[in-house]
Amino acid sequence: MSYQLNKRTLGSFLMQCIYPHRCPVCDGVLFLSEKEWIHPECRKKLSFAVEPRCFGCGKTLADETAEYCPDCRRRRRSYVRNVAALHYNEAARDSVVRFKYHGRQQYAVAYAGEIWRLRSEEILSFKADALIPVPVHRARLLKRGYNQAELLAEELSKFSGIPLRRDVLFRPKKTAAQKALGPEARIRNLSGAFAVKSSVKGLNTVILVDDIFTTGSTMEACTRVLKAAGIKTVYGVTLCVGMGEE
Repeated sequence: MSYQLNKRTLGSFLMQCIYPHRCPVCDGVLFLSEKEWIHPECRKKLSFAVEPRCFGCGKTLADETAEYCPDCRRRRRSYVRNVAALHYNEAARDSVVRFKYHGRQQYAVAYAGEIWRLRSEEILSFKADALIPVPVHRARLLKRGYNQAELLAEELSKFSGIPLRRDVLFRPKKTAAQKALGPEARIRNLSGAFAVKSSVKGLNTVILVDDIFTTGSTMEACTRVLKAAGIKTVYGVTLCVGMGEE
């Protein structure tokens, strides 16, 4: 027993040496003795989405009496609501860039851990049948080597026990980058970008998982496709949500 335990401890130590856990904010190594996913000093650089939060997108509201931010009041959403852990400030943006484009796949554990720490009650209250990651186009997947939303959904599935369904949505159409587009142009750009590739039988309520909620266009496009396939209710969970009025 002791020998087996020592072998497991040694194996964990060796894996940590080869593939160390890293703080997603500063990218510094997190050692086995550290219990947090984020260095305490780095945590101060993040902007957490605290109450009162918009019932539509999940960002913090300046007006305590409001239920929705100005953008969510203007826009009709097909999904019920999105919940997020962080605002997309500079520290979060730098972290997500490394996560998406520079191979820091291990950040997914820390990200999912923070989402679960802050939003577990809400996520469980959705009573979802599955977590569905927002897909990326095959060309982008081949270039990047992974889908960051899928990594995040996989870790959230471990925390929540909600099944992961990576086989439901796919992205047949490669679209132009969304960054420079306005909200309406984003929706047009995403027309036909998503499709359902397998049966959704038994799925009534699902949670879409993505890294960032900006205007909600991606979530809206995915929701429309899922509802057209027969899914009744869609929620969203993202790591970040845009800070200002969208």
